[in-house]
Amino acid sequence: MDVATLADLLRDTAEHHDPYEKSAPEHNWWDWYAAYLNARLEGSSSEEASQAAGVYMEGILGAR
Repeated sequence: MDVATLADLLRDTAEHHDPYEKSAPEHNWWDWYAAYLNARLEGSSSEEASQAAGVYMEGILGAR
């Protein structure tokens, strides 16, 4: 993946994390980013990746 494509994907990730950040309990942003980026790299849409990241966060936040 070239740098410009990665930068665009990180921008997309940041934009989709913002609503989660504002409504979620305290969390490490990198956990959500990792789950979102992984889903996008596996071919998920932005909406599907946001949902996957939310599910992932529920799992790790519930394990605290």
